[in-house]
Parts: sequence; structure tokens; C-alpha cells
Amino acid sequence: MRGLDLKQDELFSYTTLEQRIPNDHPLRPLRRLVDTVLASMDRDFDGLYSRRGRASIA
Repeated sequence: MRGLDLKQDELFSYTTLEQRIPNDHPLRPLRRLVDTVLASMDRDFDGLYSRRGRASIA
């Protein structure tokens, strides 16, 4: 092998995005707004999906 043999100490990260994003980040209020709007549209989305077959991916 040529070059430096750099080792990666950890392959996976076990922290959530919630832990990584600061509480005062401007996207946090936007996320709450979008979650509320999408939740209010559940009935509309239900009509778009088939009642047969496997459940859709979230």
C-alpha cells in the first residue's frame, strides 16, 4: 500500500440530528411548522395511497 495508513476510529455515529443541531438554529421553527402542516394533510395523503399491498415507506 502506498501513502499514509490512516485509520478511521469510528465508522458509525450514534448521535441523532436533534443532538447535532443547536436549539437556536433557524430551521427548528420551520421544522415544527412543516410537521404541523403535513400532519394536517394526513387525510389527503391517505386517499392517495392504495389500501392493498405493503405499507409505504415513511
